[in-house]
This record gives sequence, C-alpha cells and structure tokens, in this order.
Amino acid sequence: MVDVILLSLLGLVALFSSMAINFAQDLAFQVQGIVVLATSAFMFIWYLRRIEPVPADPAHPAPRSYMDGVVRAGVIATAFWGMVGFLAGTYIAFQLAFPALNLDLPFTTFGRLRPLHTSAVIFAFGGNALIATSFYVVQRTSAARLWGGNLAWFVFWGYQLFIVLAALGYVLGATQGKEYAEPEWHVDIWLTIVWLAYLAVFLGTIIKRQEPHIYVANWFYLAFIVTVAMLHVVNNLSVPVSIWGSKSVQVFAGVQDALTQWWYGHNAVGFFLTAGFLGMMYYFVPKQAERPIYSYKLSIIHFWALIFLYIWAGPHHLHYTALPDWAQTLGMVFSVILWMPSWGGMINGLMTLSGAWDKLRTDPVLRMMVVSIGFYGMATFEGPMMSIRAVNSLSHYTDWTIGHVHSGALGWNGMITFGALYFLVPRLWNKERLYSLSMVNWHFWLATIGIVLYAASMWVTGIMEGLMWREVDAQGFLVNSFADTVSAKFPMYVVRGLGGVLYLAGAIIMCVNLWKTAVGAAPRVSSATVPAE
Repeated sequence: MVDVILLSLLGLVALFSSMAINFAQDLAFQVQGIVVLATSAFMFIWYLRRIEPVPADPAHPAPRSYMDGVVRAGVIATAFWGMVGFLAGTYIAFQLAFPALNLDLPFTTFGRLRPLHTSAVIFAFGGNALIATSFYVVQRTSAARLWGGNLAWFVFWGYQLFIVLAALGYVLGATQGKEYAEPEWHVDIWLTIVWLAYLAVFLGTIIKRQEPHIYVANWFYLAFIVTVAMLHVVNNLSVPVSIWGSKSVQVFAGVQDALTQWWYGHNAVGFFLTAGFLGMMYYFVPKQAERPIYSYKLSIIHFWALIFLYIWAGPHHLHYTALPDWAQTLGMVFSVILWMPSWGGMINGLMTLSGAWDKLRTDPVLRMMVVSIGFYGMATFEGPMMSIRAVNSLSHYTDWTIGHVHSGALGWNGMITFGALYFLVPRLWNKERLYSLSMVNWHFWLATIGIVLYAASMWVTGIMEGLMWREVDAQGFLVNSFADTVSAKFPMYVVRGLGGVLYLAGAIIMCVNLWKTAVGAAPRVSSATVPAE
C-alpha cells in the first residue's frame, strides 16, 4: 500500500514538473522543473525494481533483518555533502579576504554562495547524518526493521532532491530572502512531504518495536523530527504569486516576521543541531567507549529541560530592535537558564567515560567524540553569555557571532558526526576495523587545529570590530568608518581561511579512510549475518 502511494505521488510530481517546464516564469523555476522531472523518473524506476516480494507462504515469512542499505546510502551522502559544504565555506572565507575571488559573476558571489554553504553543511551534511544515524539507532534499540518498506528510500532520495533544488535556487538567486535564505515555496512543500514521511518511518519503527523500553537517544531524535517540522511549516508560510514561478508573498511581515524567523532560526540550532546530535551522542559515545551512559536519570532531566527551554530563546537575536522589551528579556532569561540543562548533557556524555579514560590514548575515534562534547559545552556556555544585553551590545553583528557559531558547528556537530561515521562504516560494510587509525589521528588534529584557528581569529576580530564601532572622540563623533573595520580585519580573515583549509584537509583524509575501509579493509571474522540489502 505504501509503495502504491509513493508511485502515485511520484507520478503527480512528474506531471506538475513537466507542466512547470513549459509555463515557467523564471529561470530558476524552469531549471528546477527539469531536475524534478529527471529525478522523479529515476525514483519511479528505482521503486519498481525495489518493491519487496510478498512471501509465498504468509505463515512463514522471510527472516527479518535490519534495513541497512538506506543507512549506507546516508553515510555516503553525508560524506559527499560534507565535502561540498566545507569546500564552499573555505572558498567564501577567502572571498571575504580577497574580494577578487567573487569573479564578478552572479553565480559565484558571496551573497549566493554563503546560503549555499550554510544549507550544505547544516541541512545536507548534518541532515543526512541525522537521517542515517537515526535509522541505524532506532532499528538497533527497537529490535525492529524500519517501518514502511521502501518509504525509507523515499525519504533518502526525496531529501537529496530537496538539497539539489535548494542549491539551484541559491545559485540562481531565487529564495524567500529570509535570514537563512529559505528556499522557494514549492521546494518548501516538497521538504514538508519528505519530512512527514521521515516522521512516519521513525515513529512507525518505534511503535512496532520489540523492546518495551524506548532508549533516550530515540527521544532526542523524535523531538528533533517533530519540532523541525513545526518550525519549517510556520516559518515558511507564504502565498505563491503564481504556481508557475518561484516568487511568493510572506504571511508575516515586519517585526512579526523577524520574531518568527528567529523563533525558527534559533530552534533550528536547538533541535536540528543540538537535540538531533544529542541523540547521536547518547548512542555512539557509550557504544564506542563500551560503557553504559553515566546517568539515565540525568539524561531524562536533560531531555525535558532542553526541549522546554530552547523553544523560548530565539528573541535574544533581536536585542535593541523594534521587538518589545519584554520579548527580548524573555529570550535572554530563557537563554541563560538553558546553560544548566546543556551542561547536564555535557557532563552526562563526558562522565560516561568513567573507568574508560585510558581509551583516549589509543582510540582516536573516541577522542574525537569526547572533544565534540567539550565543544558542545563551550558553545552552550558562550551562547547564553552572548544573549545578555550588555554583552550582546558588543558582539551582535560582529564576527564574534560567526566564531561562536562555527566553534559549535565545526567542533560539536562536525566532530560527533565524524566519530559516528568512523563507527558506522566498518559495521555497515562488514569490516573488522577501519583502514587506518593513523589517518583518524591526522584527521583529529587537523580538524581541531583548524577549529581553534577559525574560532580564535573570529573572537579577536569580532571584539575588535565591536570596539571600533563604538569608539568616539571628545566631541562624540565616531572615530572609525565601516571601511576602517574591514581593513583591520584582513589578517584574521586570512587566518580563518587557513583554519578552513585544515578542516577541509582533515575531511578529505576521512573520506579516503572510509573509502579504503569499505572496499579494502579485512572483513569481519564473526559469524554474524549481514542483511542482504
């Protein structure tokens, strides 16, 4: 039944996209229509080839096995989109230091490549990591195969289509123009369909679980899936100007739109980049350390406190704006309180290594995971501190915010994802070990040094920038022009670019290591059966 619905949906999508190609009112819409038509045809053929046969004897169905094919595909997509995002980020970092790299072309300007980079690292790299790991974790902790049959494959391919459509929109200059450069209305609708399918697969697997207990990692994954769906729908409410064009009119406007955007923006950080990756931490850190989670009670307190408090913190991005003071204060207070549950999660992750700290000397994968938890702790202290009005008056609109975001994203999200990939690849490809632990060590140090260079340079230039903006002479006039601050930041921008180069180099080493593991490392010697998929 699910396959029939999917095939019907793909047929409707193909029909609409073929009409869109003919009646398109802008280039972006036409190009996206061509991509959708080609992708829906590919997915239609894919499903026809992968529909599972009904067992000849319903009383004796085929043995159940985990659905790991889609997880393997997710791992490959995570590594690929990570490389794309890191490369784009490094390039635009050097564009800020050397403007000639904009090339005077509309498709290569910083204004178009910056949202491409942001979406590539958050939604493409991070999103694929979350989908892949959640599919892996929910099966193991539920002792059940993914619900919905090929619906999981629809989620995977549908999400890749969303990424490509969004990227085309950014490069061609067609977005809603919001803070996160949201994709066009038709791309938003497609993502909503895919995301609801993702929720159905995950929740359906939990409902049919063979284990009575729901492990805490699944709580965080489920909170991430449900809340991101709500955030996405509300933030992207719009009325299309025409069904044959990418332009739309936003439902919210003015300060209401600003508040909605930052309710979305900060909770995208809170649930996409925090809650989802905490689900990753709560599974992979205990597995790699071969120790139980330090305190299960603390993990439950951490979960409920985090999801209740995070949803209120967005207004701290709008200090000193037209937003009412009470709303600004509300966001600041909840942000400061948020420090406590965040550090509760950090402590729970670090203390899981009690009795196993010696493994950090010999296990670079575990070392990468532990460092990621450390960056999570630092970022979740710095964030509440920066939400305080007095600090925010210095830090806001400066590169300090950029340094804060990237220390969390590169250190917490990136490093925990790398650790999860190193954990998954030998198991998914039935290998006894990683190809090279030495290469993992190289990756660890290159990434760590790259993050330090990036964050430190942005802290320095951000504080300098804020102080230069507020410097006045004896008559009360500003001493520095905006151009003066840009000129003063040049050395730090070069250091930031070099930090990006080191981080990218580490990711390249990881991809080589994972590839060599999948195709060349020694196979497992255990007798465990491997799913045929």
